[in-house]
Amino acid sequence: MNNNRSCKGCRDDYQVTEVQINRVLSSPMFNNAAHSVPDAIYEERLLHCKECPKLVGGYTCSLCGCIVRITAKLKEKYCPLPGNPMWRPYTESE
Repeated sequence: MNNNRSCKGCRDDYQVTEVQINRVLSSPMFNNAAHSVPDAIYEERLLHCKECPKLVGGYTCSLCGCIVRITAKLKEKYCPLPGNPMWRPYTESE
């Protein structure tokens, strides 16, 4: 029995690829305005994430473990930075 309880994304031998991320982002859910933020909001969110010291390997948020390019695309998601989140859930009034 393997007692290693860390997630596979935390292991040194696992690396998320651009191809994998692009495949997820090309799914219908991410091309649906009901679920996804407008492109300008998405790019703004990504800029905040790129500047954040909690971004690991250019892809992963070390606070929540998400792949930021995927999470930043979804309306209901938010930045998990305690005390001062870089971005909040999207509302149509933005």
